[in-house]
Amino acid sequence: MKTGLRGAFFPLLLALATVSGCTTTSGKGAAGAAVAGPKGAALYITALQGGLISRNTATQLSKADMQRALEAEYRALEAAPGGQPVVWEGKGVTGSVVAAAPYQVGSQNCRQYSHTLTLEGRDTVTRGAACRNADGAWAPLS
Repeated sequence: MKTGLRGAFFPLLLALATVSGCTTTSGKGAAGAAVAGPKGAALYITALQGGLISRNTATQLSKADMQRALEAEYRALEAAPGGQPVVWEGKGVTGSVVAAAPYQVGSQNCRQYSHTLTLEGRDTVTRGAACRNADGAWAPLS
């Protein structure tokens, strides 16, 4: 049984790396984050420095909703194909993060992305870009 799980894990890991379309000069990509575990993912999410959602002044999100929003931003940047939304849902609020196709700036991989927040039937959109650092974390461009 363990052999079957291992046999299924590596193709999944390869698929994640392939779907993301992102590579780094340090060799860390979607696969590196996938094996980093929850603590590693939290570090990568922290590197977003509040992400686009923190720039949206339309509403104050609860801590739990802010975490959901940041996780969606991270997933969109890390592994979502260009143009495919990563949707999240909180208490009375929903969001959708869409990253464009990756592009290269020097030796860094970057992506433009947008975060749509829907509250009480009204949408607000915040746009920005982020680049992957040598340590594999995404950092927003100011």
